[in-house]
Amino acid sequence: MLKRSLLVLLGFFCLQASQAQFLKKLGKQLETAANQNNSTNTNSSGPSLAGLTESDAGGAIKEALAKGVAAGIAKLNKKDGFFGSDVYKLLLPPDAVKIGNTLRQIGLGPQVDKAILQINRSAEKAVGYAAPIFVSAIKQMTLTDALNLVKGGQTSATDFFKSKTTDSLKTAFMPVIKKTLDSTAATRYYSDIVNNYNKLPTTFNKVNPDLQDYVTTMAVNALFDQIAKEELAIRANPAARTTDLLKKVFGAK
Repeated sequence: MLKRSLLVLLGFFCLQASQAQFLKKLGKQLETAANQNNSTNTNSSGPSLAGLTESDAGGAIKEALAKGVAAGIAKLNKKDGFFGSDVYKLLLPPDAVKIGNTLRQIGLGPQVDKAILQINRSAEKAVGYAAPIFVSAIKQMTLTDALNLVKGGQTSATDFFKSKTTDSLKTAFMPVIKKTLDSTAATRYYSDIVNNYNKLPTTFNKVNPDLQDYVTTMAVNALFDQIAKEELAIRANPAARTTDLLKKVFGAK
């Protein structure tokens, strides 16, 4: 049943439903999958915490993750999700900071600003493609893993999924990032400032920092940061435990 529910969720994604509808279905499908998985895994002879079964722990971790995924995507996958944020706004890649500073000094600041804006627009679009990868990670998580995560640190669930999905997230994001960088003209604006810098008589070492890898890494990091915040809220704040299972498991600590 878990496999079937996850396939249904992936189907929703492939059909490209609207963002609001998709996020709503994401949370519901993940919670349903967790509950159905619990009903077929009732072995409570393993390790427990405050009388909790492994099945309880697994369901709660999956629900917590579902909330984090949905919250992270909803916050970042929209206009100004990155650009309007003091925390997540992307500037130029570290190797290109000198480029930006130099061009501003000679009156080309508007070109730099255009590149930065479109870089952020690309990240905002790309984050919307994270959901299927997290669904795959949930599918792979075992109940033993889940019990350990409940007993772990304040962001142990996020840390677990980060270790399991970072590589696949970046791989999945790369073509999306390239497409959005091109479609938002970020690639063109960025190429313009790099070319203008390289043409300066004071530039002896030509540079071409990897924009695609930079934006991909920053988008992934921002998404995991949002998921970690949601996990912290669930563990610390009873009001964030919006289901009976979340209340039972995280309220027992």
